[in-house]
Amino acid sequence: MAAKPPRSPLAPASFPVLPVIDGVTFAAVSAGVKYQDRLDVMLAKCVPGTAIAGTFTRSATRSAPVLDCQAKLGGASVDCAAILVNAGNSNAFTGRNGVDAVQAIVEATASATGVPAARVFTASTGVIGEPLPFDRITAKLAELNAGLSDTAIGDAAAAIMTTDTYAKGATASCQVEGKTVQIAGIAKGSGMIAPDMATMLVYIFTDAWLDQSALQTMTSRLVDKTFNCITVDSDTSTSDSLLVAATGASGANASGDAGFEAALANVMLDLAHQVVRDGEGATKFVEIEVAGATDNEAAKVHGLSIANSPLVKTAIAGEDPNWGRVVMAVGKSGAPADRDTLSIWFGGVLVAENGWVSPDYSEEDAARHMTSDHIRIRVDIGMGTGIATVWTCDLTHGYIDINADYRS
Repeated sequence: MAAKPPRSPLAPASFPVLPVIDGVTFAAVSAGVKYQDRLDVMLAKCVPGTAIAGTFTRSATRSAPVLDCQAKLGGASVDCAAILVNAGNSNAFTGRNGVDAVQAIVEATASATGVPAARVFTASTGVIGEPLPFDRITAKLAELNAGLSDTAIGDAAAAIMTTDTYAKGATASCQVEGKTVQIAGIAKGSGMIAPDMATMLVYIFTDAWLDQSALQTMTSRLVDKTFNCITVDSDTSTSDSLLVAATGASGANASGDAGFEAALANVMLDLAHQVVRDGEGATKFVEIEVAGATDNEAAKVHGLSIANSPLVKTAIAGEDPNWGRVVMAVGKSGAPADRDTLSIWFGGVLVAENGWVSPDYSEEDAARHMTSDHIRIRVDIGMGTGIATVWTCDLTHGYIDINADYRS
C-alpha cells in the first residue's frame, strides 16, 4: 500500500476547537471499507425540525449516493435527520449495485437510529468503479448509534478523509434576535477538486432556525462565492456533496439575517481555503484576483483559466515569475480580453501593462514574491467592471506520486 503523504506544509497548526451545536450528535468508527485501523465511517444525527439544504456535483456520472440525496432535498423538516458518510470507496460507476448499496445503508441507518429513511442522507468518497462493501458499514450502525455524542465532530471530520493530510474544520458565531447562534463545519477534499459544486464533501451544522427554502437559497448563493471558486486540478468528482443542517435549537430565526449569512459565508470560505491548502502535493496557496472584465462571470472564467493552467501552476511551483503564462491563460479562456489593455501583478509588482512588459518591472522583486507560500496574482482585463477571486495551489511532482499510487 502506498505510504500516507506527509501533512501539507500549508496546513493549519491544529484542528480547531469546534463548539457543541445543540441538536446534533456525531459518531465515527473503523469499518474497514478500504482503510485499516483508522476511522472511516461517520454518523451525524439531528433533532426533529432540522432543515437540510445542499448542493452537489453536476457531473454526468455522479454517484448513487448523490442522486439519492438530491431526490430527498426539500422534503418536510418535521422528523429527525441523519447523515452517514464512508471513506475509501465512492460507490460511483457501480450500476445497480450502487443503488442497492445506498438502499441497504439507508434502511439500516433508519432502523438503527429511528430516523425515517426519507431523512437519511448518505455519501461515499474514494475509489471509483469498485462495488461498495456496504455490509461492513451496516454492521457498524448499532455501534455508531450507541456512540453518538455532541462533542465527536472532530472524529467525524477524521473519518471522511481520503488523500487528505489533515482533518478540516471551521466555526463562527453571531447574534440573531439577541441570541448567540453557533455554526460548525467539517470538510474533506484534496484532489479531484474543481468548481462544479460542490468539489468535495462538506457538512455544516448550526443551531439557528431557518425555513428549508430560505436555507437552500442562502446555501446556493454562498457556494458560488466560496467552494465554486476553488480548484486544485480542474477535475470534478462524481461524489461531491455539501449539506447544511439547521437544527433550530437556539430558537433564533436566521432566515434572511445578514449577520448569519456572513458568518456562514466565513465558515464556507475557511473550509474552501483549507481544501486548497491540502491540495495533493501543494506547497503554495494561490489567490487570483481578476478585475476589469466585461462582467463578473467573465472575470471568473479568466480567473479559473489561470488557476487551472498546468503551465501557470508549475511555474508557481518552480518560483518562476513567468507572467507570459498568465497572458496565455487569459487569452485561451474564451471570455472577452484585449491584449493591449491587459495588466498583471505578482504580489505588489506590476509586471505587464498595455500589452507589454511594464517599463518599471523588476524581475528580482517578482521572483522574491514567488518564494512565499501565499502567492497573489492580480489581473486587470481593462474592458469593464467585472471582478472575481479564485483560489488554487501549485502543481508539483507530489501530485503525480499521490495519484499514480491512489488505488494501491
